[in-house]
Amino acid sequence: MASTRPTLPRGFRTGSLTTSSDAELARATMRRVTMRLLPFLFALYVVNWMDRENLAIAKLQMAADLGLSATAYGLGAGILFWGYSLFEVPSNLILARVGARRWIARIMITWGLIATGLMFVRTPFQLYALRFLLGMAEAGFFPGIIYYMSEWWPAEHRARATSRFMIAAPLAGAIGNPLGGFLLGFDGRHGLHGWQWLFLVEGIPAIVLGVAVLWFLTERIEDARWLNADQRAWLAARMRRDHEESPALHGVPPLRALAHPMVWLLTLPYFLISLASYGYYFWGPTIVHDTLHATTFVTGLITGGIALLTAAVQLAFGFSSDRTGERCLHSAAGCAIAAFGYTCVVLLPSPTARVVALAVAFLGSKAFSIPFWCMPGMVFRGAAAAATLAAINAVGNIAGAIAPIMIGVFKDVTGSMAGAYVVLAAASLTAALCLVSLGRRSPFAESRIGMRNLASRDVPEASI
Repeated sequence: MASTRPTLPRGFRTGSLTTSSDAELARATMRRVTMRLLPFLFALYVVNWMDRENLAIAKLQMAADLGLSATAYGLGAGILFWGYSLFEVPSNLILARVGARRWIARIMITWGLIATGLMFVRTPFQLYALRFLLGMAEAGFFPGIIYYMSEWWPAEHRARATSRFMIAAPLAGAIGNPLGGFLLGFDGRHGLHGWQWLFLVEGIPAIVLGVAVLWFLTERIEDARWLNADQRAWLAARMRRDHEESPALHGVPPLRALAHPMVWLLTLPYFLISLASYGYYFWGPTIVHDTLHATTFVTGLITGGIALLTAAVQLAFGFSSDRTGERCLHSAAGCAIAAFGYTCVVLLPSPTARVVALAVAFLGSKAFSIPFWCMPGMVFRGAAAAATLAAINAVGNIAGAIAPIMIGVFKDVTGSMAGAYVVLAAASLTAALCLVSLGRRSPFAESRIGMRNLASRDVPEASI
């Protein structure tokens, strides 16, 4: 984000915060940024995930109505990610050029229209086509938000801010799964199936919030009239120095950045753990439903409870990662937890114990993401950061196309998902080993010392 050098408040020194008034200015500024932006970004991400994963609940009725086999459902769930991955990098390059506010608004409005349109599908092919278009429309949203946040939160506060944003993904399940189970009960009302009500009710909020983005999001710190002059000056100076002192590379052309080896070293563990994550997202409700022989509503409540627990673990990982300044080992720990959970799903005989193990696998895969998404910004800045964030997310999300159909094929061919769980456990463990190895490489090996130094001489522990 380009900016002019601000006029600093009288007595302010960019080198350190030496007075209590300076410290209070820092705390007040970050508190205001967090209260203004984070709840709104959180709401956008909740709606994003509800529209992405509500097919898992709709499937409990929709599969019979459309004649979907397990493999066909897996294809319908996963084809979204082919559209998403193909357009992810171009979308984020456009975002860096035209600005986050306008592009995120475009993304949300178009995906809301397509998500609502899913209520009209009548054949498997129509489902595939609309899910592919939904992925195209959504491409660039998540890395665009992460890029936007990197321009408003200093590095030592970013994991906590990211965790508070990213808990929207599991909390979308806590909201959407019980709501989806409830809406399935509307089956037959006004001539609509329950799954049609689900797509209608959960698709409209994206359109409304997309319009709201145009008025609510602020593009640049200098335009933030909801901060006073001293706060704008402090934050602009702080973010500029954050960029200057970061080990990340500056001024690298986006396309050249995509060829950097570190981008692909980050992509591998993200791809592997995404297999584990999406394996749960699109099959978790079915597994809970079939294993415990629960009703659709109870299935929604159970998966919603798993989502709440996952959100709490994500917050803990974010706090710990910021407090220690360490990213790689925290991400590796999440992957190891996921591997343990999927292994237990295969080995444990009790249905209840298998569902608990499935919950452990999911919370591990989501805890990984909090420190992980702070890592790409340690490699590049500016437009190159936007491009590399999109590339990592695009390639990693191909796992979202593979995992659902892989599990469906195992179920159709063998009558069991055990083989798929073994693959997901192995993928999670491999991701953990990759991240442990990455932790010994620059710039991640220096991250703890560098962030500790920044925090000790610059921004105090802020109440955000």
